[in-house]
Amino acid sequence: MLSLSGIFVLGIFAQWLAWKIKLPAILPLILTGLLLGPISTLFTPDGEKLVSGDDIFHGELLFSFVSISVGVILFEGGLTLNIKEIRKVAGSVRNILTIGVLITWIGGTLAAHYLFGLGFKISFLFGALIIVSGPTVITPILRNVRPTEKINAILKWEAILIDPLGALIAVLAYEFVITSKTQNEYTFYALKEFILTISTGLFIGGAAAIFLYYLLKKNRIPEYLMNVVTLAIVITVFAVSDSLMKESGLLSVTVMGIIMANLKIEQLKNILSFKEDVSIILISVLFLMLSTRIELQEINRLGINSVWLFLVIIMIIRPLSVFFSTIKSNLTFKEKLFISWIGPKGIVAAAVASLFSIELLREGAKMSEKTYQDANMLLPLVFMMIVGTVVLQGASAKIVARWLGVIRKERQGVLFIGATEVARKIAVYLKNQGLDVILSDTSQENLFEARKLGLKVFAGNILKDDIFYVIDLSSVGRVLAMTPNSEINTLALKKFEPEFGKDNVFRVMSKRESEITDLERPVNLLFGATADPLVLDEVFKEEPDFLSKVNTANSGFQDWLEVNWNKIIPLFVKTQAGKLNFVSRDIPLLARDETLIYLDPGNKRVDY
Repeated sequence: MLSLSGIFVLGIFAQWLAWKIKLPAILPLILTGLLLGPISTLFTPDGEKLVSGDDIFHGELLFSFVSISVGVILFEGGLTLNIKEIRKVAGSVRNILTIGVLITWIGGTLAAHYLFGLGFKISFLFGALIIVSGPTVITPILRNVRPTEKINAILKWEAILIDPLGALIAVLAYEFVITSKTQNEYTFYALKEFILTISTGLFIGGAAAIFLYYLLKKNRIPEYLMNVVTLAIVITVFAVSDSLMKESGLLSVTVMGIIMANLKIEQLKNILSFKEDVSIILISVLFLMLSTRIELQEINRLGINSVWLFLVIIMIIRPLSVFFSTIKSNLTFKEKLFISWIGPKGIVAAAVASLFSIELLREGAKMSEKTYQDANMLLPLVFMMIVGTVVLQGASAKIVARWLGVIRKERQGVLFIGATEVARKIAVYLKNQGLDVILSDTSQENLFEARKLGLKVFAGNILKDDIFYVIDLSSVGRVLAMTPNSEINTLALKKFEPEFGKDNVFRVMSKRESEITDLERPVNLLFGATADPLVLDEVFKEEPDFLSKVNTANSGFQDWLEVNWNKIIPLFVKTQAGKLNFVSRDIPLLARDETLIYLDPGNKRVDY
């Protein structure tokens, strides 16, 4: 009881610590597990681990827990794979997901065999496991480095798409290895078992997706049970598929997730949100517990050869896969070099490796001594790759980006919290000025009107903790909170200020702030702190030409500004270089030949 509760609490603490220090969660989870497990044996009087996963779940129960957990994680990963998005990605991303994956797989297999001495079967599986990357490890690096748009897009889409794709390949590789474990060569029997396993996974996963789609479309499940029923179906599909054909369960739930992601289901966002919450809990417990199972002697056995293997994978195999995949692209040599350097391994690699390791060791009696010893090293090797890539590449990414000169210039894009009519009009103006704009809202009507204007939109709760993973903010440098709800606007600023800085986040003035004249107003209030959302709505509807402007080069400008400051609604200042700055609470100190763009509530246009 104490060990289980301790792992749960420490797992959630590790997730919080990762958020606090802005590192992928998998790193503190694995390191905490290693400290509680193998490393703790150096300090305990009897040489026993402080915590061991084997003491919490015994034998078949451990395997079942890990299997179901990985199944849920892979289903959630499959839900993120939209076929339409694959069609839209650039040729470089497609090539990395095909040519690059093949090079990594073959290269990892050969490196593990010739450098570390693993047999070809386990090497083949290891090569498949190191394919994956994942948004949970890539996104914090991209947010910290802020590379050029091309680099950001390629690494982001590779990470999103390669998780379920890599998991699928790893499952297929495992099926091929496990079906031939009693054979000296890949015989017809092994091939038949492999094909049957794949067919079972595809059929059951597809049938389950269609069944769940029917239940959701016909409203056969009440809303309050929707998420838990989905979870129950996923677990049932995994168990049924695995009982019909050994090891087909992982493939079934992955296929089920992919199909669900590409069917038009309104409830999908709620299901995905719930699955993310469940996955966080499972990941926290799973990786902490599995890390404790590693033995100190297995870590010692890694030796210098594992270092050579690690270096070959990140210094030779990853660059080869990137450069061959981008031969005909418009990327510069330095951009290719940076993409080659960033290839951290993530959650899916650890989850699937853990499951395969347990399964292989359970089948020890049917294996040769060599294969059994190799299976013992699979998990430590994969965990070494995860920790090594996250630490090395995460710590050095910004230094390498600066050295190569691939850091993006100051971002001018704007994120609107709220897609009201006022926000839409301002967004259209900014878009026409060449700025990238994104409007976020939960109102389908507002989003529909925004799409009609050709504006980018995000439908959903912008205040979610994982928002930086689900929306591309790589071009955004400023945030405007313009909803009618003052609490949402205030919370939005608190959320985005650490990311963009307090000088780049703004909100509209609330009705209460406009009524209390003797209240000192915050400096980040938009439009000179002269109008609340209701006033803005009225003025924007009455103002036919939308904007007025005045140039500082005109004589008498400063006197005009002091007289009219409380009569106008100042919006932007356009610098001589063409940059648009938002006007906040105070009268701006304008340089020579800058233009103040404003609204005139009295419809008395004064264009200097």
